[in-house]
Amino acid sequence: MKLISIVSGAYNEEDNISELYLQVSKIIQKFPHYDFEQIIIDNFSTDRTRDILRQLSAENPKFKVILNTRNFGHVRSPYYGVLQASGDAVIYLASDLQDPPKYIEDFIIKWEEGYKIVFGIKNQSEEFPVFFIARKIYYWFASKLSDVPLIQNSTGFGLYDKSVIDVVRKIDDPYPYLRGLICEIGFPIAQIPFVQPRRKRGITKNNFYTLYDVAMLGITSHSKIPLRLATMFGFLMSLVLFLIALIYFVLKLVLWDTFALGLAPLLIGIFFLGSIQLFFIGILGEYIGAIYTQVLKRPLVIEEERINF
Repeated sequence: MKLISIVSGAYNEEDNISELYLQVSKIIQKFPHYDFEQIIIDNFSTDRTRDILRQLSAENPKFKVILNTRNFGHVRSPYYGVLQASGDAVIYLASDLQDPPKYIEDFIIKWEEGYKIVFGIKNQSEEFPVFFIARKIYYWFASKLSDVPLIQNSTGFGLYDKSVIDVVRKIDDPYPYLRGLICEIGFPIAQIPFVQPRRKRGITKNNFYTLYDVAMLGITSHSKIPLRLATMFGFLMSLVLFLIALIYFVLKLVLWDTFALGLAPLLIGIFFLGSIQLFFIGILGEYIGAIYTQVLKRPLVIEEERINF
């Protein structure tokens, strides 16, 4: 029988892990003609998550666990978990149940139709409306900047054929924007719309920094447009400021006694140019940071223990 791997990353999800296991178990019973493995990679949880994972793995030998030596971040750890799957298809979903396990059935059906990639598309959400709107704006903005067509409102929740995972392994990106990387491979993508439920138990591990990190990773990994905008904007501003300086020069020559330069235009110009410079230096720094991460080529995670592998 073909093997399907179901992978989730976890960090302090003691309130959700058991429910995730139960919901996934119910779904896979609908597909007796497939073999399944469920893999949870724990990113050094500090609550009871690890104890629960050990208990579940003792009850079910097909429930596999990877325990990290420390918290390796919200990008590297889940990505590493996906790479450890050995299935003919790999399904990734978050462990907080905001990626509804019931859609696993739809993913498998699309895979059986011949699609190598199936994405869950978060077109609606029960989360706070401001956050959802901000995410939609970002997805739209990133897709416009990207050198490859990105799937908007995709969170990584989906199914990936073994051939796709093999390509990802060969790319060997130490800090990938997986959603963009999958789109760059080029296989046709089936899209399954879903409504993201509100988190019922526990608290989200996302904060401003993690969301910003993923947002900038998506842009720097798949677009050079911000760098080119800096060059074009710099040229345009130099032209505009030269014209303003020329106008001031002529006015001063013509109206020598009555035309006063004043400090306000100078201060506004200095602050405006300073802010623009800092903004584009920050953009440049993001690209340099991405290069630095690629050059270091550090391991995605260091494992403390494997269970049931």
